[in-house]
Amino acid sequence: MGTVTDDRPGDGPAARDASATPATAIAAASGKRKEREEGPGDGVDAGQQRENRETGGTAEAAVGRSAGEAAEGRSVGGAETGGRGVEAGAGAGAEAADLGPVVGPAMPKAKKKKKPLEFERVYLDALPSAEMYEKSYMHRDWVTHVAVSDADFIITGSRDGHLKFWKKKAVGVEFAKHFRAHLGPVEGLAVSADGTLCCTISSQDKAAKIFDIATFDMISMLKLPFAPSAVCWLFKPDNAKAKLSIADKDSPDIHIFDARGGTNEAVGRVKVHGAPVVAMQYNTAADAVVSTDSSGLIEYWSAETYTFPSSRVRFKYKIDTDLYALAKVKTTAPSLEISPDGSQFATVSPDRRIRVFWFATGKLRRTYDESLEAAQELQRGDVPLYRLDAIDFGRRLAVEREMEREREKDDDVPTPNAVFDETGNFIIYPTLLGIKVVNLHENKVARILGKVESNERFLRLALYQGGKAARRIRKIASIANSQDAKGGPSVDPTVVACAFKKHRFYLFSQREPEEGEEPSQGRDVFNEKPPPEEMLALADVARTSASALPDSVVVHTTMGDIHLKLYTEECPRTVENFTTHCGNGYYDGLLFHRVIKGFMVQTGCPLGDGTGGQSIWGGEFEDEFHKSLRHDRPFTLSMANAGPNTNGSQFFITTVATPWLDNKHTVFGRVVKGMDVVQLIEKAKVDRNDKPYEDIKILNVTVPK
Repeated sequence: MGTVTDDRPGDGPAARDASATPATAIAAASGKRKEREEGPGDGVDAGQQRENRETGGTAEAAVGRSAGEAAEGRSVGGAETGGRGVEAGAGAGAEAADLGPVVGPAMPKAKKKKKPLEFERVYLDALPSAEMYEKSYMHRDWVTHVAVSDADFIITGSRDGHLKFWKKKAVGVEFAKHFRAHLGPVEGLAVSADGTLCCTISSQDKAAKIFDIATFDMISMLKLPFAPSAVCWLFKPDNAKAKLSIADKDSPDIHIFDARGGTNEAVGRVKVHGAPVVAMQYNTAADAVVSTDSSGLIEYWSAETYTFPSSRVRFKYKIDTDLYALAKVKTTAPSLEISPDGSQFATVSPDRRIRVFWFATGKLRRTYDESLEAAQELQRGDVPLYRLDAIDFGRRLAVEREMEREREKDDDVPTPNAVFDETGNFIIYPTLLGIKVVNLHENKVARILGKVESNERFLRLALYQGGKAARRIRKIASIANSQDAKGGPSVDPTVVACAFKKHRFYLFSQREPEEGEEPSQGRDVFNEKPPPEEMLALADVARTSASALPDSVVVHTTMGDIHLKLYTEECPRTVENFTTHCGNGYYDGLLFHRVIKGFMVQTGCPLGDGTGGQSIWGGEFEDEFHKSLRHDRPFTLSMANAGPNTNGSQFFITTVATPWLDNKHTVFGRVVKGMDVVQLIEKAKVDRNDKPYEDIKILNVTVPK
């Protein structure tokens, strides 16, 4: 149970880390050259030919490699290109014709290097880059929806039906208004293309609420005769009529409403699906909607005629596309996003695959495999970008499985989404490792946000890259360069994220969080009254602080005495647990059961094997991280655990700086005398389980009165 992170297998703290085969061509006996055309496929032009086909291959085999190293058709997260065999070059064929019959395989055509993405640096400079979230803000319940408006607003919704508006400032955000929008969970949140209107839906009260974003006021409410499942706006920025489409949760119908019409009556109905719709998004550029249903089918329909938009696409029959890709593998797409220019859309499915399609052709561009099997294969690999320490990886796998169990019994667990940047060259989506920023052109991961945030599993994202004015400045990369040189207008690119079972939403920017001396100055803003369970914990902390806890103890061991200073103000609950155990003799006679030279010594397990122990309250208690208390030096006293908020009785003392343990284990003290004793324990000979051959024990602990 009580462990700290280790690089080696098993429980405990982690010591720090350290081509495609071408098809052969046989020349004809007559010496005539035989050619096979390499066309882009039905209905696909050369610029939009299919670059990837899903084949269920291994995960991210080519992610992170440079374009020069990775062949164009290799996979990122399980995606493989659908390239056909390459014939021998024309020159080789002509030569064979001159020399007579050639028997045997021909030489492969030289591979053409993938052209790097032009202006990649400019595009990346317009995206968040911080490894840690800069700020987080609270709701009263689990935050499940986030959205960004062109009017420089961020909108967040939670499971208790509450909606909050936040004004985006030059740096960070500012709270604007709070609504109790629904009696049940917010199940859908849509922002209009011009950024002026917002709509939320809930199946529990069968209602849709419409808000004016600029004034953050509710302007209309629709009482629906059906339970809604998905919502999206259907009008371009210059259109005076604000049409709204809402899907029926129990039938294939999609109902169209006039948001400003002042009536609950639908003005139209769309019947293109054979099963209830689970997601839909409006493509402003094509004035059409992409929708998916519970059978896995993807459909297009015009926002004007509600029929197939034949003039907006380059295919006539769906059989010529990959729009059956989800149905073929018996999965669905409860998450759907369209790129700002309308050329692509991305789906996220329960099979943990992100599929990117070209809108005009319906062809798959990329498929990324983020399954648990793919993650485990990456963990076994040797690419540092995708590796975590063993215990941290195990924790994250446990959270992933908990998410799956929750989804099986609760439809309200949000499905992760994938969002495009303003250029459509990058796609951003949350994974077990953090938030990946993937270069679609070169098929590689450009960066991972929040990889070090081991306590949050991010789910839904929204990307802010400035309002309309800022996007006009960066429309052409060369103009962006000149603007930067002149010190022109700048924006604060921000990813807004919600996380699994968290009452907060998180802001990733280009700035790392500031180190505040007091918890109130930290990155986690307490803008709401904490939930009941947190209130009880705070009450316990207040009582503990008033009881004047001991700020030091002396641990008497068979090797000598270790004097410890304790941080009672920063970690009152942890210190209370530790000193109470010390005072009642809980630690007397216990072994140092795990000793790793150049890392730490661990004790506090009554079973002597690292699997036992509990807190003074019975069971486990929560972590107490503080900005000023880090594993930044040797002889740091810290709690061992088996994951977030699983502290019991076990603790360890480091013998070197171990910064990778920050925000994973509670630092609650330092050794002030007896460092030589700790070093003697560290040098003990141990077996393959890191247990000393000769027992080293705690005799007793002196707690000052």
